[in-house]
Amino acid sequence: MKHNAIELYGYHVWANDKIFNHLKTLPRDTYDAVIQSVFPSLSKALIHIYRVDVMWLGAISGDSYEHMVTEIQRVLKETKGIGLEDLQQLYHQAAEQFQAFFANNDMDVVKAYPHPQYGTLNASNADIVQHLVNHGTYHRGNITAMLRQQGHPGIPTDYAFYLYEVRD
Repeated sequence: MKHNAIELYGYHVWANDKIFNHLKTLPRDTYDAVIQSVFPSLSKALIHIYRVDVMWLGAISGDSYEHMVTEIQRVLKETKGIGLEDLQQLYHQAAEQFQAFFANNDMDVVKAYPHPQYGTLNASNADIVQHLVNHGTYHRGNITAMLRQQGHPGIPTDYAFYLYEVRD
């Protein structure tokens, strides 16, 4: 039986794709339009979600804090000025890396996650995935508000809609 955290991650991937595919139906400049909001643009919001996903993948994979800082710098360079389709491809590559991690690791194992500012967090892989999904959901809500600010509709990405689609 699939661990609940892995199913939740499937929802995260589904919801992100819903956002990307919706943005592809809107005027091209919507993605990079500078607005006064939580993020200065939709592209910056999407890059933020991706950057945090990559960071947590490194953390659950056992990367050192120093390695993750280097990885985040790489991601910032890699995503600077990136187009919508290319960013979606990076999301898909990260999802494949998460799936490989899930296939080879116990979701209930607890690890220590040291942080220079917040101290050490003892959490299971499932806890971290739950956090990652919650983080993405929070910012997809920001994205919906930002779309409405620009005069465009959002797209429903609630977990129940995911369940309707995958459990029919």
